Amino acid sequence: MLVRKLVLFDIDGTLLWTDGAGRRAIRRALLEEMGTTGPIEGYRFDGKTDPQIIEELLTAAGHPDASHRERHELVCRRYVELLAAELERSRGRTKLYAGVEELLRRLEERGDALVGLLTGNLAAGAELKLRAAGLDPGRFRVGAFGSDAAERWRLPAIAVERAVPLMGRPVRGRDLVIVGDTPADMTCGRQLDARAIGVATGSFTVRELLEAGAFAAFESFADPEPVLSAIYA
Repeated sequence: MLVRKLVLFDIDGTLLWTDGAGRRAIRRALLEEMGTTGPIEGYRFDGKTDPQIIEELLTAAGHPDASHRERHELVCRRYVELLAAELERSRGRTKLYAGVEELLRRLEERGDALVGLLTGNLAAGAELKLRAAGLDPGRFRVGAFGSDAAERWRLPAIAVERAVPLMGRPVRGRDLVIVGDTPADMTCGRQLDARAIGVATGSFTVRELLEAGAFAAFESFADPEPVLSAIYA
């Protein structure tokens, strides 16, 4: 069957909720490796990549190595270790949002969509979170991650390039669908004319996601049918 669509999902706030495990792990990693967390208590993570979060917090703290890539890599490695421990410690508290499993199953059954990830998580962190929520990472056949680029707008092109061997062609426009819960998800694919679909299970409302440019936005995925209709419209 011809694969028509590349459908890329964000993770946190879109597919699942980790009860703050990522924030706790980054906080500890920054403190251990850099000696400061920066103004993390009032800082918003949603819509940002992990490397972006690290650099912005260190910059806000006035740290002399705020832009030092090798130091960032040390923080990232420690973060993944601490994230694994946090998810294990809070086992059972990471949850899929309503309708996610059904939506993924319906897309897989159709056979004409390649399902992947587009997330600010490091690739290793993404796998840990998916497994903690009971999702097999192998169901997402391509992906672009915060470990690929600190700037979210770069990620759609990376995912498209990785999908070419599986789809036989690069996709753009309505055949490239990005699903997420933040305005950053809605705007990151504009250079490829991607279709953005929003879900208000994170911190932003349906109205805010539509104002950011979503083709369609939903309160949740509890009813997958209208979401599928938006993907294939």
